[in-house]
Amino acid sequence: MAQQALKSVRASQVAIFRIKNRRGYAAVCFKNLTEGKSAAEAFQRLRHPLRRMGYALPARMPVAR
Repeated sequence: MAQQALKSVRASQVAIFRIKNRRGYAAVCFKNLTEGKSAAEAFQRLRHPLRRMGYALPARMPVAR
């Protein structure tokens, strides 16, 4: 089975924010939610669900809100 090229995601399509009433950050993209101790960790954890959907993470991390 041939592997298809991954479509790239723009940084503006990824939202990173501080979770209220909990420790850490969350990242959301295409209805996928991931959590991490830092904004960078939450961003990197998006890699797996996006790859399953056929997308690749952007090269730069968006600014956390």
